[in-house]
Amino acid sequence: MATPKGFAQAIIVITTISAAVMELVDTSIINVALNDMSGSLGVNIEDISWVITAYAIANVIIIPLTGFLAEYFGRKNYYIVSMIIFTLASYMCGQSTSLVEIIIWRFIQGIGGGALLSTSQSILFDAFEPKDRGKAAGLFGMGIVLGPTLGPTLGGYLMEHFSWPLIFLVNIPIGIVATTLSFIYIDKKDGEGKNKSNIKIDYMGIGLLMAGISCLQYVLERGETEEWFSSVSIRVCSLVAAISLGLFVLQELKVKQPAVNIRLLSNRNLSVTTIFTFVAGFGLFTSVFVYPVLAQRVLGFTPYETGLALLAPTLFGVIVMPIMGILLSKGVPPLPFIAVGFSLFVVYAFMNSRVSLDIGRGDLFWLFVIRSLGIAMSQLPLINQAVAGLHPKDYATGIGLNNMVRQLGGAFGIAMANNYIARQYAQHRSDLVSGMQNGAATVNGIAQNIISKTGDAASTANAKALTIINGSVERQSYYLAYLDTFRLIGIFFLLVLPLLIFLRVKKKTPEELAMAMKAASEAH
Repeated sequence: MATPKGFAQAIIVITTISAAVMELVDTSIINVALNDMSGSLGVNIEDISWVITAYAIANVIIIPLTGFLAEYFGRKNYYIVSMIIFTLASYMCGQSTSLVEIIIWRFIQGIGGGALLSTSQSILFDAFEPKDRGKAAGLFGMGIVLGPTLGPTLGGYLMEHFSWPLIFLVNIPIGIVATTLSFIYIDKKDGEGKNKSNIKIDYMGIGLLMAGISCLQYVLERGETEEWFSSVSIRVCSLVAAISLGLFVLQELKVKQPAVNIRLLSNRNLSVTTIFTFVAGFGLFTSVFVYPVLAQRVLGFTPYETGLALLAPTLFGVIVMPIMGILLSKGVPPLPFIAVGFSLFVVYAFMNSRVSLDIGRGDLFWLFVIRSLGIAMSQLPLINQAVAGLHPKDYATGIGLNNMVRQLGGAFGIAMANNYIARQYAQHRSDLVSGMQNGAATVNGIAQNIISKTGDAASTANAKALTIINGSVERQSYYLAYLDTFRLIGIFFLLVLPLLIFLRVKKKTPEELAMAMKAASEAH
């Protein structure tokens, strides 16, 4: 397959990055709409978070299978079909009228979206000569940084001027244009989709992975609400998750062509890197989930203000990411960047755990600059480090495992954040109520003030006074719970940093660097 030039190359760059950004936007655009969606669909904020979780689970399942599916069906065919699935599911999400309905369509959207992210990068890399793939990595990295942060800003604008279904419907024109351009300008790889007879589908491994991950996520998500193992559904799902994931490991170690080659985790460098990647996914997804809810529920930001607070600082990361791609393509060791990136995220998390209730949008600017730089300095180096010590033929599989773990870390983080916030909220509320002195006098004082201003009857004034006090206690309790959650994120990042001593850097030849970049594109 010849490398495209000029106009054709530019179209491929625009198309693939747009498709990837569209997928990444959908991982975060929904966060600023959770309050409105929960009210519209008649569910609480904890239940509506399943809309995020379903998308994450689908990504976790499909990402390690993308390489196999692209090889089996042909990369171009798989890419275009995935884009059609994503676009159609976006439309159906916007038309949903119940929680169950939108969860189902978000899962389907995630199946298509996971393929978009992986295959877009592969196609983009093929549009450049090997010596220029560092530039391609940087270009794609800009989308990786910008996409999740553009989501809350775009979502906030749409929520402020329209309604939540439009956050899904906005994908439709982009999807149609990208599908059309892909059909016209993206060429098939030589021989793609013609070796189906040599590929054996690991149906058992795929089924066990889906059952195990889905049940595990249900336990994590609903455990706190259903009082953990006092619930029959939690006990059943815990058992299914344990058995399915255990059998999945045995299955993948036994078959010759596994759906996920977990044998590579015997490589110490890859196994330790996956720990870092899990924590990175945990922090990235959880912080993007917690901040919009904190900003709107506690700080009183509008959805649009919530998004704007994230957008400008992210440009720092957008500038740094292509520089990282060029440096890594020239053989600069990734470990120092990982150390600095994780340290910056520790600083961001602990500083965020100390923000005051009267903080303004502008006061958050430098906090999010630190976060953006932390992301930019750790993501590409982690991909690079994942393949250090592997044979070139195993690059794609190793990076696929690494990226699956990132998504799993994000899914785990969101579920854990929900449970942790609910528990900390209850604890802080109990502490605040028990610590109130002269509660009756306080209620009476507020009621008398209401009577003097409005002339309400004593019973009405007392009810309003109780509502005011309860609202204040609730706001303060949620505020403290969210701060605790950011502190927990910082602790996770801090605890993993010493593991850097178990990582090693193998000097790569220019050919190996080009192959690593290519593998990253095919397995991201």
